[in-house]
Amino acid sequence: MKLFVGLGNPGQKYTRNRHNIGFMAVDRIAEDHGFGPWKSKFQSDIAEGRLGSEKILLLKPQTYMNRSGQSVGEAMRFYKLDSTDVTVFHDELDLVPGKVRVKAGGGHAGHNGLRSIHDHIGAAYDRVRLGIGHPGRKEMVSPYVLSDFAKSEGEWLDNVLRGVSDGAAHLAQDEGGKFMNAVALRTAPPRSSKSPASPTSEAKPQAQPEPVADERSAMQKLMDKFK
Repeated sequence: MKLFVGLGNPGQKYTRNRHNIGFMAVDRIAEDHGFGPWKSKFQSDIAEGRLGSEKILLLKPQTYMNRSGQSVGEAMRFYKLDSTDVTVFHDELDLVPGKVRVKAGGGHAGHNGLRSIHDHIGAAYDRVRLGIGHPGRKEMVSPYVLSDFAKSEGEWLDNVLRGVSDGAAHLAQDEGGKFMNAVALRTAPPRSSKSPASPTSEAKPQAQPEPVADERSAMQKLMDKFK
């Protein structure tokens, strides 16, 4: 079994916050891959399902961001999982909007949700870093992450979430490269090598041959009709 954790804050007013993109990611996985209904357990909302051959537990902590590790730790202990069985989906200030990166282990970079998870299970878990961009100044970070995505961001956000869902089965098999390829097909689809022809480059219609003049005499034309 693998544990996929989406980070965010519970409550309707936080639903579209940038800080809640982790919740959005696991919601999309649950919807697209036919997971069971969300239930309350481990101070979280959980849903069970399969991605390929792997059984997956999706988890959205309901403890608020800075205590996310409590519910992650409870679920790990209940299912006797290692921290390497855990993948956390979270917002990332250090990536531009629409960028996605996979990371194994490492620091928490000041992210309150990751800091809490570090405290409860250590640092040896995987992360899917979902770029939201940086507001530019440190004092603006808190209001920025707790504000909603703008309507103009809807297209790239939807592509990211769809890409994460498309690649989720690869992630469950620890195939980070294939996961990233699936994301890229949504966020940066390859361009066709065949560019549409411009009006000036369109093939010109071929000139029709000019009719050959009939040089037969009137008598020859009349005789030919009776051949």
